[in-house]
Amino acid sequence: MLIRIYQNLSAYLKPNKVTIIYGPRRVGKTTLLQQFLSQTTLKYRLESGDDIAFQEQLGSQSISKIQQMAIGYDLIAIDEAQRIPNVGIGLKILVDHVPNIKIIATGSASFDLSYKIGEPLVGRTTTLYLYPLSQLELSSQYTPHQLSSQLEDCLIFGSYPETLTSPSREQKAGYLNDITNNYLLKDLLELERVKGSKVILDLLRLIAFQIGGEVSLSELGTQLGLDAKTVARYLDLLEKIFVLINLRGYSRNLRTEITRKSKYYFWDNGVRNAIISNFNPLNIRNDIGQLWENFLVSERLKTQKYTSLFANNYFWRTWQQQEIDFVEERQGQLFGFEFKFQPPRHWSQPKLFSATYPNSSVKLITKENYLDFLNGGAAIKFGPATGTP
Repeated sequence: MLIRIYQNLSAYLKPNKVTIIYGPRRVGKTTLLQQFLSQTTLKYRLESGDDIAFQEQLGSQSISKIQQMAIGYDLIAIDEAQRIPNVGIGLKILVDHVPNIKIIATGSASFDLSYKIGEPLVGRTTTLYLYPLSQLELSSQYTPHQLSSQLEDCLIFGSYPETLTSPSREQKAGYLNDITNNYLLKDLLELERVKGSKVILDLLRLIAFQIGGEVSLSELGTQLGLDAKTVARYLDLLEKIFVLINLRGYSRNLRTEITRKSKYYFWDNGVRNAIISNFNPLNIRNDIGQLWENFLVSERLKTQKYTSLFANNYFWRTWQQQEIDFVEERQGQLFGFEFKFQPPRHWSQPKLFSATYPNSSVKLITKENYLDFLNGGAAIKFGPATGTP
């Protein structure tokens, strides 16, 4: 059994608060919830947001009806909670009118669930984010040598739970194609007005080939036959359903620094490769640098979230092509990271960056030291995160 960062969900439950678990589809939110419920001593009621009768009861906005559903229970657990109309108001009534009740709600479409719960539940929630398996989580189950031996598979097939446990490359590829075709865009197509899955997949393919480069909305629009505002809206929605990551340029001092454009990454390398239909091994690929950069950015963001490492994240580049792949702004300092899969013979940090930002450091991350970068050199802690790497 793969161990998740939130294996001990009871540590996050509080009376008269809602514990919300967000994340992409198929990353194991339901499995995590069911494993917890199978072990808890709390008397619980498990419901699905797909159940029409439960939708009507929790969405009724009737205090008496909603109170009745909690009688005799310590915990109400709701899977796919975003499907329930007025779910935020219903959960607020539970929290405010049922003494000591504990609530867990899961949701795959963060933009839909957060819109519905955000305002009614201000100050009444604990929010957890669950992503595809992180190197931080896997480090509790595998040695550094074992993780390094699995690195190529992670770069090609990503780290959705089922891809990690599938025994063959064919099964991994088939699963990722299934995710891409049947689950990846389901929330977006159901809940937002878009022209259809084809234009979104075409947009994702263009992004997949531009990993590590700045993205021009107008150029994307020209290629897709869309205006720049529509492209921006689609990209924003793809962020909110946990498909893409947006990294903006950093600047505080120089006019020559690139700040208006963004770089985009995928939350999972396997999804990126499924989008472009390329699961070839590394020795016959010409995009290892892109795979490596995407892997490190997504994994570092998981580490930040899971260890409460609060940072603003950027890339840094000048019009003269001086660059740093990833910059963290935290604790009043800048921490830069340059990503190279193979250690180069000669490397030095950009002098202009050091001169412009003297209170900064830059480190080279290769396949020889990436685990320290992703794990912070510390053992994983299962329960509420309190430290930083």
